Amino acid sequence: MPILHPDAAAVLKAGKEAGRRPHEAGTPEEARAGYAAGRAAALPAPIDVAQCRDLSAPGENGPVPMRLYRAAGTAAEAVLPCLLYFHGGGWMLGNLDTHDALCRHLAQACQACVIAVDYRLAPEHPYPAAIRDGASALSYVAREAARLRIDAARIAVGGDSAGGNIAAVLALMGRDGDLPRTAFQLLIYPATDLSMSTDSYRRVTVDSGVSLTDATMRFFIDHYAPAASDRQHWHASPLRAATLKDAPPALIVTCANDPLCDEGRAYARRLDDAGVPVTELHLNDQIHGFIAMGGVIGSVGPILDFAGAILRDRWRVGTASRP
Repeated sequence: MPILHPDAAAVLKAGKEAGRRPHEAGTPEEARAGYAAGRAAALPAPIDVAQCRDLSAPGENGPVPMRLYRAAGTAAEAVLPCLLYFHGGGWMLGNLDTHDALCRHLAQACQACVIAVDYRLAPEHPYPAAIRDGASALSYVAREAARLRIDAARIAVGGDSAGGNIAAVLALMGRDGDLPRTAFQLLIYPATDLSMSTDSYRRVTVDSGVSLTDATMRFFIDHYAPAASDRQHWHASPLRAATLKDAPPALIVTCANDPLCDEGRAYARRLDDAGVPVTELHLNDQIHGFIAMGGVIGSVGPILDFAGAILRDRWRVGTASRP
């Protein structure tokens, strides 16, 4: 019998009473509209930050939209660490607005700069478009760090769900020298293996009553990576990388009522086995998507504050260890 946090149970009950359909029951356009409406209803009041402005990075298919946040209480001229953040939504849904409140909270929790990335979405832009946009964004931020008042040696990547997938891939590409190296990775219930073969896919089905099930993930993955061969590449499934040795330190958040649970925990174990500093926070009573529901799930704020504390500590240690 699954354990559910009372706030998560209330969210699921409200969705059922409202007749909310699963994303896979409609078209991608309908799924996007439903996702945006659901997120708007669950958002907390936005936290004030010192600066919030839109910008863009040059990409292979034109500009990649981004949004920069600087924490309130930081000096305008201060050179800050930076978290490059990728929103969730199955590589098909979401935008800068659906995760605006989350990014504001992270900026304050980190006392740093957060830059959110509005990467191209499937099915119009399938794999590897999102990865390439993420690479363009990371390269731009590192290249323009001085102008953006960012410490190029303290750039982290992060994201939730599909965004966690993108962040994990970019972190490994940085390790390999294909992109600027990153200092940390914040992975919130990340998709790390597109094979959909773990036990949690068999546990979290349509009968489980949660909003993201095995069928929903199949809908997302079929649109994002329609070619089965692409799903085997570690640029799509970072758990399949030959080694995770020398990857950046990580915080990985997982929850039990989620088909992605087991692959997120497996990624944490592989990082641990590879000698990479990793903190795993597992919530056995939460649902996929909870981190963007701070207006209705009370534990979101403390968890984001914890993530901010971990990031600040890792940036501090990294600074202290520089020659």
